[in-house]
Amino acid sequence: MNYSTPFRQSSSQYLTLLGALGIALPVAYIIAKGGMLAGMGLMALPFLLFYFYLLFTFPKLGLYSCVAASFVMNGLGRYLTGLPLGLAIDGLLVLTWLAILVKKNQKYDANLLKNGLIVANCVWMAYNILEIFNPESRSMVAWFYAMRGVALYPLLAAPLAFLLIKSSQDVQRFINIWFGISIIAALNGAKQLIIGVDPFEQAWLDAGAATQHILFGKLRVFSFYSDAGQFGAAQAHAFVAATVLAIQKGLPFKKKAFYIVTAVLCLYGMMISGTRGAMAVPAVGFFAYFFMSKNFKIVGLGVISVIVVFCLLKFTSVGQGIYAINRMRTALDPNDASLQVRLENQRKLSRYLKSRPFGGGVGSAGSWGQRFSPGSFLAETPTDSWYVRIWAEEGVIGLWLHLLVLFYIAGHSGYFIWHMPVSELRQQMMAIWGGTLGIYLASYGNGVLGQMPTGMVLYVGMAIMFLIPQLSKELANDSQNEKKDSKRE
Repeated sequence: MNYSTPFRQSSSQYLTLLGALGIALPVAYIIAKGGMLAGMGLMALPFLLFYFYLLFTFPKLGLYSCVAASFVMNGLGRYLTGLPLGLAIDGLLVLTWLAILVKKNQKYDANLLKNGLIVANCVWMAYNILEIFNPESRSMVAWFYAMRGVALYPLLAAPLAFLLIKSSQDVQRFINIWFGISIIAALNGAKQLIIGVDPFEQAWLDAGAATQHILFGKLRVFSFYSDAGQFGAAQAHAFVAATVLAIQKGLPFKKKAFYIVTAVLCLYGMMISGTRGAMAVPAVGFFAYFFMSKNFKIVGLGVISVIVVFCLLKFTSVGQGIYAINRMRTALDPNDASLQVRLENQRKLSRYLKSRPFGGGVGSAGSWGQRFSPGSFLAETPTDSWYVRIWAEEGVIGLWLHLLVLFYIAGHSGYFIWHMPVSELRQQMMAIWGGTLGIYLASYGNGVLGQMPTGMVLYVGMAIMFLIPQLSKELANDSQNEKKDSKRE
């Protein structure tokens, strides 16, 4: 008789039991010490390791992840309090750079990094580094946190786009991610408005956000963005780009339907945000598209449409019963109380900055100022605007340098788009360009340009527009190859 089999089976069972205890006991200890959040982190660890494997195998995933993460990290902070989620984008950017350095079997054209956008971003970053020595600066930690969205992200993201975006298909993937998450954001915003906010969002409102997000008993929808201002501008940005792409001829039905759905939902999202400054995005974005289309009949119709909308809002009471329209109408009132407060704040800043050409230091104004230098003049004086913030923190010299960089990017990109032949790629570039110019203007009313997700979408989009010569050449080569294949057949 064979007596070894039961013994082997029992030994195997003991080993399995010991292995399970060896895993369960440390997990139980970690959960007991760190709570359920730590336990969830352990459960997510295998998926995280698999993601790292994919990222280091396909570095392009890192760039797309940065774009996607820029949409959701602020919203996740309402649920996962205590975690430094704001640094997640920094980590993804660094990991993507490491993946490029490790993935040596893939060829990257370093010559693509020799362009004006990289130079402009390096100059702007250098100025922000020099701001460390600004005698008015109060906190090195505030500088670190504040300069990331202002200068570091464009410096890291643009070169990644130059190295990793190699075809029109890559541009389409970027657009799909941008529009796809924007659709989800609009639907989540509709849920907040119609059904109500969840307990975590309500806790965020109760903690102080309600003063800006509940006006006259009406919720300014914020979805999973940092605030309603960012939500409205980002939705307007996607609305402009999706509309420009939807009206091109010859699109497959599925793609046209995707663009139309994006445009409709994002227009709705823009309106329910109650963000008046977001109106600047379609006003400028569509005019830029009309001009770039070279169809001056359309330009004329576009101008007439803008005038009609302006007159309806300014001189009539059409739609006054609709909160979103009523909110937009107040943006055209020169006596609006909110506008008067902003102008008074700018007059105060003008007097303060008259003797400070380099500003009060990066991170000295806005939320970072309130966190790291509470009670100071800049921390207690709302800037309300992206450009006013740059002016307050980096002075009139920094403001002019920043504007020079922004309009150099717009002018350079516009020149190449103007000379592109009619194609789907040109339409994509016009969509990105028009939306970018719209955000430029909207950033005067709200601090949206460097905030996430708008900042990341802009920084990657700027790099894509600088890749027009390479992408056009790739498209021309594909067209020639198709012609050769058809002749052979």
